Amino acid sequence: MIDYTGGIKEYIELEKKTLESLPIVDINNVMNILENARLNQKRIFICGNGGSASTASHFKCDFNKGISYAQDIKYDFECLSDNVPMMMAIANDIGYDEIFVVPLKNKLKAGDIVIGISGSGNSANVVKALEYANSTNAETIALTGYDGGRLKQIARHNIHININNMQITEDIHLILDHMMMYILSGMKGC
Repeated sequence: MIDYTGGIKEYIELEKKTLESLPIVDINNVMNILENARLNQKRIFICGNGGSASTASHFKCDFNKGISYAQDIKYDFECLSDNVPMMMAIANDIGYDEIFVVPLKNKLKAGDIVIGISGSGNSANVVKALEYANSTNAETIALTGYDGGRLKQIARHNIHININNMQITEDIHLILDHMMMYILSGMKGC
């Protein structure tokens, strides 16, 4: 039997240390932007690649159902990473860097929000989505890790997980989703 306890403890300590350094003011700011979008019935588009695509889809579920269920004014989240046939058609016919921009060109309106999730902050298709959103006067939010990359530079709002570790970054991006759901739905104590 192999003893993994040292590695397990090390990972947990790294996660705790990173959680303790989260930018609370930035998280609060993003939550207020999202709530204002809900109350003003603006759409929120979210996207990412790989594990970040999964997190984007999870945000959509938790905000559209979890938070919105008992509220009169609902969230209107759309995950751009969820439509695989459209992404493949765009990637094949136009280019992978355009998979999120094309649907935004069809739907995004001024005052809507685009959230890009990228551990490195340099996913070209997510960067292009936020650049396009900025050009239309939409709000842009980035969830990043490492040094924040290009997304941290171009997003109007950013929650940066300051660690050079993709697993911890992705863990905390999902924790942010659950934290926001817990607070915004009033689930405290459930």
